[in-house]
Amino acid sequence: MKGEVGNQKPEDGKKSPIKGLGGALTTLTLVPWPGRESEDLPDSLPWFPLVGLFVGLILYGIGRMWSLLSFTQWPAGAALAMVAVEVWLTGGLHLDGLADWADSVGGLFDREKRLAIMKDVRVGTFGILALILALAAKWLAFKRLLSSGSTIWLLSVFTLSRGMMVELITTFPYARTGEGMAKPFVKGASQKHRIISHVLSLGFCLFYGPLGLALFGFAGFITWLFGAHCRHQYGGITGDLLGTANEMVEVGLLMVCALPGKTILSYTGWSWVF
Repeated sequence: MKGEVGNQKPEDGKKSPIKGLGGALTTLTLVPWPGRESEDLPDSLPWFPLVGLFVGLILYGIGRMWSLLSFTQWPAGAALAMVAVEVWLTGGLHLDGLADWADSVGGLFDREKRLAIMKDVRVGTFGILALILALAAKWLAFKRLLSSGSTIWLLSVFTLSRGMMVELITTFPYARTGEGMAKPFVKGASQKHRIISHVLSLGFCLFYGPLGLALFGFAGFITWLFGAHCRHQYGGITGDLLGTANEMVEVGLLMVCALPGKTILSYTGWSWVF
């Protein structure tokens, strides 16, 4: 009996929440997890916003370190370094999805053709153009945020972009009939995962004051629009569509935060409300 109980402990340990964090980290980035990951992939979903925060912290740190160097008047160089680090850190996973989605637009009204195009490893003209536009938009936004000293908003942007993927995973069916990278996540996703993810994202946005709440709402609006597109054109979501959603939310929020320049700092937090 004692031996049986002892053998059961490792099984119980598989449900340790911290192992879900390991799964989220290795799914969304190339960063290795030192411990054992959860075998139940949906356990990683509530941790998606925190992994996004981790990526945002690294890019924020690059911006801060760059400001300490002697050539601080070259924000374009720092912005390029941030773009490169993000691509390396994520393995270009979401950008790959964006390129595949852009190519699938050529499938017009044939759902199966669009899904087949996304599965093709080759990148077409639309995909290349989408990558150029996305990377250029990020570079411009990073440069603007660096120039205005507003890189603190990167933390909320990356938290929300990863958190909004959970919204799609927990509310949409898997579009393909066969297997795919996203299928295990969609199959085991629950409303609990959705709620925890949104609570973490919204809770972090509270530190930014009313503008942080507005950013959460805008991220939700972008996700809702893209989700409607996915339901109508694809019948659900795939890994490529999730990557596309992440890029759309990320670029959209970066542009919104970069647009006001230094002005946004005057409305960061709650002190200006009172």
